[in-house]
Amino acid sequence: LGSALGAHPYPMMVRDFHKVIGEEARAQALEQSGRLPDTVMACVGGGSNAIGIFYPFVADKEIRLIGIEAGGRGHKLGEHAARMSGGSPGVLHGSFSYLLQDEEGQVGLTHSVSAGLDYALIGPEHAWLHDEKRAEYVSASDADALAAAKRLAQTEGIIPALESSHAIAEAIRRAPSDAGKVYIVNVSGRGDKDIDIYRENMPELDS
Repeated sequence: LGSALGAHPYPMMVRDFHKVIGEEARAQALEQSGRLPDTVMACVGGGSNAIGIFYPFVADKEIRLIGIEAGGRGHKLGEHAARMSGGSPGVLHGSFSYLLQDEEGQVGLTHSVSAGLDYALIGPEHAWLHDEKRAEYVSASDADALAAAKRLAQTEGIIPALESSHAIAEAIRRAPSDAGKVYIVNVSGRGDKDIDIYRENMPELDS
């Protein structure tokens, strides 16, 4: 369905079409654990999978919503795609949101090991959730995402998309201090498409 970007009503349409993700996750949490989760996490490029899983939980103020952006390989413009920490308000494709841009307002270069997170603008509803302090946005580096993907594959037999691996990395980072908490982590894609990148970054896979 594309990302949660563009002029109104397109971000709203994408959110409403994707909210089935959160509705199903909510129902499954109640069925499997008998309660709602403490935290919901999702990777954020333009933000479609994240807004889809967040939206049905927005009214539940006790549930933490955490979006994970691409921290890439450094903090300079062109080395990451972390709009919330490295960007500023700007307009792109009809959306006013947080944008990676230079001092003259030109759209900045981005980088991520994951193509799906490698984008200069974040969806406007995520900007609103951030500004209202309803959702938190952090970043995971390329290295952290790759390590998280490897760990999930080895422990659960699931090869995640590199996009999703950023959210998995944040869950792994937080888990030791959140004993007993219930997480929902949106593994929003399969890693089949990323096999060549995994092999390039994990030479041990070919040994």
